[in-house]
Amino acid sequence: MASRHGQLDEKAVTGLVAEAAAAPSMHNAQPWRFRYLTGERVLMLRGDPERAMPHSDPDNRALHIGCGAALFNLRVAAAHADLVARTWLLPEPGDPLALAAVQLADDAEGARDQDLARLHPAIRQRHTSRHPFAEKDVPEDVRATLGDAAEHEGAVLLFPGPWHAETVLDLIRDAESRDTLEPDANEDLARWTRLGPEADTAVDGVPEYAFGPRKRNGKAPVRDFAGRRPVADRGTTSFEYTPHLALLSTPGDGPADWLRAGQALERVLLEATLVDLATSLTSHALEDRALRLLARDPGSGAGQVQMVLRLGYGPRGPATPRRPVRDVLEIV
Repeated sequence: MASRHGQLDEKAVTGLVAEAAAAPSMHNAQPWRFRYLTGERVLMLRGDPERAMPHSDPDNRALHIGCGAALFNLRVAAAHADLVARTWLLPEPGDPLALAAVQLADDAEGARDQDLARLHPAIRQRHTSRHPFAEKDVPEDVRATLGDAAEHEGAVLLFPGPWHAETVLDLIRDAESRDTLEPDANEDLARWTRLGPEADTAVDGVPEYAFGPRKRNGKAPVRDFAGRRPVADRGTTSFEYTPHLALLSTPGDGPADWLRAGQALERVLLEATLVDLATSLTSHALEDRALRLLARDPGSGAGQVQMVLRLGYGPRGPATPRRPVRDVLEIV
């Protein structure tokens, strides 16, 4: 992959960034930019303020989580390409949008992370599914594997019991009700949904073909991106009454924690994809910090919940569009 002079060629760097950019982000806004410093073999990851969401993500927490997920994909892609990725979070304290620096070194001594490389096939297979899942339990050994994946990245994945899960679902329903009462609450969502002919040419956002069917009944926490807007050929169906939820938490609640949460989230999602679990995400009830505190484990009361995952067996969901790499990568 590297040239004889030890440099990565443009094709190699472009490939790594394309894999990174397959990560999930809130409303598929893809809030990242990359800058490759050729001489140092360092790839800089920056948050893109033009893709921030002032109403639903005023502190850029979700932006950091999305960029953290992209960073994890980059680490996986590097390991797959026989590179060692040395990573620093928040490398420039005076620049809050400088989120990570990744030095890409040749794997001269077999130091690449084999466990990361193993996850590589799942990068392109992972999609968000807004379809019903089967009323079927997730096996305990699978839950343990997903919990280990989160722990590996400094986070905790909790599978809430019935009472706790119902509390989280109530918080999500409260968030949905609040949105109907606040005139500007759905401004960010409207900006990032793609309807009609726009869906066929979109390079970002959530196109209508990825909305999934409208929920007739059931308790699955699935955000309706259509709202009251009509979508052609969109059916209505029943969703699961006992959704399998998992809560991803970090010890703290600052930018570094959010970046770790994003990496842990993507590691969990890729592991889930490899065992044929479909996944979807919701941070609807977590967009307000006071509600995030209410989502915590009622027993321990520890940690900061950063994401609610819905896991199950069902359709994997369609791929959503991605921006051309040339729009997110600068090579200098």
